[in-house]
Amino acid sequence: MRRHRHAKIVATVGPASSAPERLKALFLAGVDTFRLNFSHGTHDDHARVHAAIRALERETGRPIGILQDLQGPKIRIGTIAGGKLDLATGERVRFVRDGREGRADGIPLPHPEIFAAVAPGQELLIDDGRVRVRVIGIEEAAIDAEVVVGGPISDRKGVNLPGTVLALSPLTEKDRRDLAFGLDLGVDWVALSFVQTPSDVMEARGLIAGRAGLIAKIEKPSALEHIEDIIRISDGVMVARGDLGVELPPEDVPGRQKELVRACRHAVKPVIVATQMLDSMVSAPSPTRAEASDVATAVYDGADAVMLSAESAAGRYPVEAVAMMDRIIRRTEQHRLYRSLVAASEPEVEDSPPHAVAAAAAGLADAIGAAAIVAFTSSGTTAARIARKRPNVPILAVTPEAAVSRRLSLYWGAHSVLGEEIDSYEAMVAKAADTAATEGFAQAPDLVVVVAGIPFGTPGTTNNLRVVELRRPASGV
Repeated sequence: MRRHRHAKIVATVGPASSAPERLKALFLAGVDTFRLNFSHGTHDDHARVHAAIRALERETGRPIGILQDLQGPKIRIGTIAGGKLDLATGERVRFVRDGREGRADGIPLPHPEIFAAVAPGQELLIDDGRVRVRVIGIEEAAIDAEVVVGGPISDRKGVNLPGTVLALSPLTEKDRRDLAFGLDLGVDWVALSFVQTPSDVMEARGLIAGRAGLIAKIEKPSALEHIEDIIRISDGVMVARGDLGVELPPEDVPGRQKELVRACRHAVKPVIVATQMLDSMVSAPSPTRAEASDVATAVYDGADAVMLSAESAAGRYPVEAVAMMDRIIRRTEQHRLYRSLVAASEPEVEDSPPHAVAAAAAGLADAIGAAAIVAFTSSGTTAARIARKRPNVPILAVTPEAAVSRRLSLYWGAHSVLGEEIDSYEAMVAKAADTAATEGFAQAPDLVVVVAGIPFGTPGTTNNLRVVELRRPASGV
């Protein structure tokens, strides 16, 4: 099954999409990786979905990625007296660490780390920034603030603190239980919420221990201050524009998105652009023109993948949303400006033989009009290096590792194929030609560019480049 596009689609599974027949419909419509959101659902729920996806994988013969998204710490106010409190602009309010029935002079905020970190002049954003207060005084167990933007607040509404780094691990006890469960299931990627510093990523990486790829969700401005190190020690990045857009001025988010996509491409790490991409399709059968442009912008930027959240998890039109995203990606990649825009953000080739060979393969394939690039890879790195160049031809990533094959479903342009380990140059040439033909990417007398590392099966040794012409079988008696 061939996708006629390069950018990939991630879709969140939820009540609207968890049935096996609906998962199949979503996959056929274009989903490459399914996201299991551990902010919702039970372990049994996620186990059933995981099993259904793996059954679908066996039925279709195509690797399918599964991304586990951990909830992370949730900072919320406590219980409000009467369930609701209206705050007026200019009003003075007090947040208390140990309060129970909140009023304006004692709104519960049961998070000691906030009291330890916040400083006068900083803002607290309540309910996704609908209500804003500015800190004017701090005591050991109380914060005095002035309401900057008034409005109603109610029980358990979320609190964001832009510009404040909290002494808070991104892994709660719930996350640790969920992570152990997901790794035992066999998820391919783990998305880590509430990343603030590189040490947050290292903590999760130690627990994952190579059993899945680690994606850092960029949703805190503090993460942007350490972004190069966070990208370097992660296996991928998610631009989580929902929370990031609460804590950053909205006008800053598009530029930050472009910076993150470019930085990940330079680092040869996949990047997912997420949140509210086709949000109106939660309740409508088609998106707004602005939403279509939003998806197209991420594709023009060179993102590896775009993601659906509520649209596929709880919306009325999950299959239609996936099909629409597929159409937007394909039409964008076919536009006459696409190649020039993607090339404009192309990073310089790193000064190493593996990167140079991968870049040469991409350039050669474009120059000779090859039908495909066949990359033999044991870790996925060879295919990722080629994808970094964003060639105009598909990348067939042949790997003997099922886990690698599934993770490659997140990489730009990679059509992963599970195959046996090769042990000779002749076997490599024959396998490349056969794979390109059987997967429907080439036929005689098409050319394919073959990339591999010798010795075979040694990760990181991209050092061999070959052009192969597919030949028709010789006629015989």
